[in-house]
Amino acid sequence: MHTLESLTKQLEQLGIDGKGTLLVHSSLKSMGPVEGGADTVLDAFAAYMKDGLLVLPTHTWSYVNADQPRFYVAESPVCVGILPELFRQRPGVLRSLHPTHSVAALGRDALAFTGDDHRFDTPCARGSSWGKLLDRKATILLVGVDLTRNTFIHGVEEWVDVPGRLTDGHEMLYTVLPDGTEISVPSRRHCGLSWSDHFWKVDEVLERKGAMRKGRLGDAVVRVCDAAAVANVITDMLRDNPDLFSDNRPLDPN
Repeated sequence: MHTLESLTKQLEQLGIDGKGTLLVHSSLKSMGPVEGGADTVLDAFAAYMKDGLLVLPTHTWSYVNADQPRFYVAESPVCVGILPELFRQRPGVLRSLHPTHSVAALGRDALAFTGDDHRFDTPCARGSSWGKLLDRKATILLVGVDLTRNTFIHGVEEWVDVPGRLTDGHEMLYTVLPDGTEISVPSRRHCGLSWSDHFWKVDEVLERKGAMRKGRLGDAVVRVCDAAAVANVITDMLRDNPDLFSDNRPLDPN
């Protein structure tokens, strides 16, 4: 049975900077039995990052669309797991205002980190929280999930301007604040293939080049990603081959 103390020790062993910025993608089930369940896991992250910034994705892309265009900041449930759903409801946590790709943040500079996302018409704009991960040299921790769940790579594709990743036109979506105020957010969407299903292809490359390392949290295999290094490696790869993630075939070892 994993405990708050044992999880905290594992975070230390992973070498995560408690004064930096940490974004967590997660599968709670992968961690095995934890005394106190999801709340204990969140307590461990929050305590470890008390002098930094803890961020979890609170996406709603699976159901906020032209037919159901309103994102309710205080109410709309997360479509990417139980940990972010519980995290967004915790005292002091701030949720950004992007209608499909919001994040929730707790700690240093949380307001500045989350404050601009609704000003952009794409899911992972360079000036959004996803780009700020790069500016802050953040760590991205994948707990029991692989690179196919790493939204940051969508951001890199967007910044490199890989063709065919986003719709040309906009959907009119609306972010609804807790006081009922509606903000119009014209939004382009990810389109075409499920490009992220192919992100696994660069797993060995990122590890070999020192942009990612593996470890354990609870029973889960975790990937500890250096956001800046990941962006550098994948940017170079995409500029050399914009079709890198257009198929599911392994990379040529040569």
